[in-house]
Amino acid sequence: MFEVKKISFQDKEMAEKAFAIRKKVFVEEQGVDAALEYEHEEEAHHYLLFLGEKPIATARWRETVNGIKLERFAVLPEFRNRGIGEIILKEVLKDVTPLKKLIYLHAQVKAVPFYARNGFKKIGEQFTEAGIEHFLMKYA
Repeated sequence: MFEVKKISFQDKEMAEKAFAIRKKVFVEEQGVDAALEYEHEEEAHHYLLFLGEKPIATARWRETVNGIKLERFAVLPEFRNRGIGEIILKEVLKDVTPLKKLIYLHAQVKAVPFYARNGFKKIGEQFTEAGIEHFLMKYA
């Protein structure tokens, strides 16, 4: 059974579970510099998705001058392509849509089809962020 929990950055035990997933996905798997991976933590709203007691996915959002930015969506490799990303994305959208602000994200090129299936539109040209190609996408 899947359960998405909103977690506080101040809850160090839960924050460490989210960071462990992000480290595995972004730092180890994708080669993102760890210094770039851990920023804006205090101002962000964090989520963990559990399968039973095991944390298997994480995400966060934060308010910026441009609107609501969705960030750090990560699913452990062995749990991908099972709809888990969609579960956590829908939970985040449920929380941010009522804020009535622009919702956007920087999607890695390989994730663009996933976000497009879930209501996001690609905007502008491809760009590089943390050494990975991305597109700006806005929620319709």
